[in-house]
Amino acid sequence: MELLDRYLQAVKKYLPARRQDDIIAELRANMESQIEDKESELGRPLTLGEMEDLLRKMGSPVIVASRYQPQQYLIGPALFPLYLYVLRVVVLWTLIIYSIVIVVVLPMASPDHSDIAASLLRAPSILINVAAWVTLVFVAFEFFAARYPEKCPPIAGLTNTWSPSSLPPLEKVDVSGRKPRSFTQAVAEVVVGFLLMAWLLLIPRHPFLLMGPGVVVLRIAPFQLAPIWWTFYWWIVGLNAMQLAWKTLDLARGQWQQPAPIRQIIFKAVGVIPIALLLSARDHTYVVLKNPSADQLRYGHNLDVINNSIRLGFTVLCAIVVLQLAWEIGLTGWHAYRRREAAM
Repeated sequence: MELLDRYLQAVKKYLPARRQDDIIAELRANMESQIEDKESELGRPLTLGEMEDLLRKMGSPVIVASRYQPQQYLIGPALFPLYLYVLRVVVLWTLIIYSIVIVVVLPMASPDHSDIAASLLRAPSILINVAAWVTLVFVAFEFFAARYPEKCPPIAGLTNTWSPSSLPPLEKVDVSGRKPRSFTQAVAEVVVGFLLMAWLLLIPRHPFLLMGPGVVVLRIAPFQLAPIWWTFYWWIVGLNAMQLAWKTLDLARGQWQQPAPIRQIIFKAVGVIPIALLLSARDHTYVVLKNPSADQLRYGHNLDVINNSIRLGFTVLCAIVVLQLAWEIGLTGWHAYRRREAAM
C-alpha cells in the first residue's frame, strides 16, 4: 500500500487546503475498495505492476486533483493546479531576491536609507506584475492548447503517460506529531527574515518604524535612552542575521524539511544573552536625563520609576525565556527517547 500512500500524497499537494483531508479520505476509501475487488477477483494480492496499472487508469495526481478544483474560465481545471504551484514558487522567489537586493545590494550602492524605504513600498507592485505575467503565460498556453492541440506539446503530469513509479517517497512524520514544514513555509520564513532584517537596519535612521508617534514624545521629553540599548540592538541584529543565514543555507541545500531542534535550542540560549546584558547594566540605568544638572530635582523620581519598571519587565521576560528554553530542552530529550524506543 506504500505506492497508494505516495499517490494520495501527491494528489493532496494540488487540492484546496480546506478540503484536503476529506477529499483524500474519500479517494482512499474508493481506491482501497477497487483494490480489494481486484484482489478478490484474482485471488491474490496485486503485484507492483498491477498496482501501477490501476493508478495509471485513475490518472496522474494533477488530473485527479483538478476534478475537485472550482470552475475556472481563463485557465482550465487540468492546468489550474500547476498554475497555482508555479505562481507560488515564482512569487516567493521574487520576494527572496528582492529582499536580498534591499538588505544587501541597495545599502552598499546608496547610503540614503530613504531609497530602501521607497524600495519596500514598491514591493507590492513588483509582486503584482510578476503574478500578472505568470497568469498571462498560462492563459496563453490554455488558449493555444485548446485550439491547436497538435502543436502544443503535452506537459508531464497532465497526461496519462506518467508513471506511478515516479511518485515521490513518503514524507517522514515527526515523532512529536508535528506536521513537517512545507517548501512554502520554508521560503516564507526566509522572506519574512529578510524583511525583518531590513526593518531592523532602518530603525537607527528612521526610529518611527519602531516607536511610531512615540518618537515625537521622546524628542520633547527630558529623557533619552541609555547607551546600553545600542549594545542590545546590535545583539538582536546579529542574532537575526545568524538565524536568517542558517535558514537560507538550508533552503539552498534542500534541507528545509529536516527538523533542527538543537538549532532552536541554541538560538533560544543565545537569545538570553542580550536580555542578560540589559539586566546587568550599571546601576540598572536604561533611561537618562538629557540635562541632568537642570532636571535632576524635577524628574529624578520619575527617572527611578521608569528604570525600575524596565528592569522588572525584563526580569519577567528573562524568566519566561529561560522557562521556555528549559521546556524545549526537556521536550527534545523526550522526543529523542521516544525515537530510541521506536527503533528498538
